[in-house]
Amino acid sequence: MTLVIGVVGSGATEKHHDSLAMEVGSLIARHGVAMVCGGLSGIMEAASRGAVQEGGTTIGILPGSDKGEANPHITFPIPTGMGVARNVLVVKTADAIIALPGGPGTLSEIALALNIGRPVVDLGGWKIEGTHPASTAVEAVLLALELCEISKNQFGQRALPGK
Repeated sequence: MTLVIGVVGSGATEKHHDSLAMEVGSLIARHGVAMVCGGLSGIMEAASRGAVQEGGTTIGILPGSDKGEANPHITFPIPTGMGVARNVLVVKTADAIIALPGGPGTLSEIALALNIGRPVVDLGGWKIEGTHPASTAVEAVLLALELCEISKNQFGQRALPGK
C-alpha cells in the first residue's frame, strides 16, 4: 500500500511559499509517495504542480461538489460538498502531514491531525506542541517519511491509528 503525505497550507500565498510548496511536492513524488491536499490554489496548487512534474500522484479533497474546481495538477479530484469540514478527510487520508504557512483552515488541519494521532511536520513556523519542526523542504519530507516508518513499526501498519 502506498504512503500518502498530506500537504496543508494557505490557498493564497506569497511567491517564496509557492516555491517551498513546489519543492515539497516534488520531493514527495521522488520518494514514490502519493500526496493529498485540499485541491485548490496557493500552497495546494504549488505542491501539486511539484509532485506532478516529478510523475507523482496527487489527491485533491475538494470543499465543493464540482471536480472542475480542482487545480489542474490534481490527479484524483474528490468533490465532497462539505466545505471546510473536508479538512477531516484530508487529514484522515494522509499518513503524515506537512504544514506550511497558512491561516485558520491550516490550523484546523494541524489540530485535527494531532487529535487523531497523525504526525505533523511543521514547515510553516506554527510552533505547536506535538508537531515536529523542520526548516527545509528536504528535512520536512524526510522527517514525514521517517515518522510514517516509526508508526508503521510501532503499530504494524502504515499510519498511526485514528481514535
